[in-house]
Amino acid sequence: MSFTYAQWPLPANILAGWTTRKSGCSSAPFNAFNIAHHVGEPKPVVSGNRKLLQARLAQQPTIAWLNQTHSSHVVNAECAIAAEPTDASVTSEVNLACCVMTADCLPVYFWTKNGHKIGVAHAGWRGLANGILSKTLARFDHPSQVICGLGPCIGPNHFEVGEEVKEAFSSFPNFESCFDSLPEHGKYNGNLQGLAESHLKSLGVSAVYKSEQCTFELVDEFYSFRRESQTGRMANLIWKID
Repeated sequence: MSFTYAQWPLPANILAGWTTRKSGCSSAPFNAFNIAHHVGEPKPVVSGNRKLLQARLAQQPTIAWLNQTHSSHVVNAECAIAAEPTDASVTSEVNLACCVMTADCLPVYFWTKNGHKIGVAHAGWRGLANGILSKTLARFDHPSQVICGLGPCIGPNHFEVGEEVKEAFSSFPNFESCFDSLPEHGKYNGNLQGLAESHLKSLGVSAVYKSEQCTFELVDEFYSFRRESQTGRMANLIWKID
């Protein structure tokens, strides 16, 4: 199966999860379930994978695809226009899936305890540092009623960054603990999930769940831009059902 449902304590009317690279139509190096049009694969193949994805999802929701640019822009999913740079969406609509694509970056899922509103954000380090999570959370009425989930991303043993990336997070709570020094001067291993979790909790989110899966390490399961610069993308979706 090319879609994994998140095993988090979600409200009964909300489903969430992510695709894998298995069981699709893509050829190498995009094998086999790439859902991104911007990575160089023929569009008919990608469109075929997107149709397969929708058909495999519970209640076959409409998917709100975004034009991701590592921005901090958030949009209502029902108003999403694929040509506009956007890296997060939210909705209260039923059978409309908020979606972001990833291949190492961190997908962050949002939902209210009562199941009324949902969202998802694409949090690469630039978007994370520039406030994509706080801006997404601002679309919800009460942060204390919001719960978040952190999907698969590059793990802290493989996300090597420089001093400028570490400094970009200097305003985040406990940011120092999310960067382990490497032997080369000015180089660190960064922990995207750790940065996101501490940031979300400081903003008042009541709970944060994690997948604990590393896209870099799980070669057969996930695409990884750090591992293979020419590669596909996974879809990370959350939607409400009837």
